[in-house]
Amino acid sequence: MTLPLAQPIAGGPALADAGAYDRRWLVVDPAHAWLSPDQAPRLGQLELSLRFGYLVVRASGMLRLDVPLDVIEDDASVERSAQVGPQAVRVVDEGDLAAAWLTEWLGQPCRLMKVHPDADAVAWPDRG
Repeated sequence: MTLPLAQPIAGGPALADAGAYDRRWLVVDPAHAWLSPDQAPRLGQLELSLRFGYLVVRASGMLRLDVPLDVIEDDASVERSAQVGPQAVRVVDEGDLAAAWLTEWLGQPCRLMKVHPDADAVAWPDRG
């Protein structure tokens, strides 16, 4: 039986064992608009895996980035709103380390956001 593919980071590579985390994270620009694969093509070159409660992000020439998978979202100071097309999405900022890592890799200012577990369903554009 083949497991369906899922993209832990929207627009990034897909994994067979990540169904529960499909498009849980997204990368946004400084205006908090989602960076699609067309706007950030290097997202597709990331190496992703799920290990020991973390989303492990690797890229050539970069140190590994570990992002906790399941954290109780109880700190309102990190809640934000991100734009995915016309939809405002409730998200949680994953912090300055993740932002610096992705800014370096993508070559443009950006931040890693996690879709808040209490957010409405996101109307993602088709993957194409």
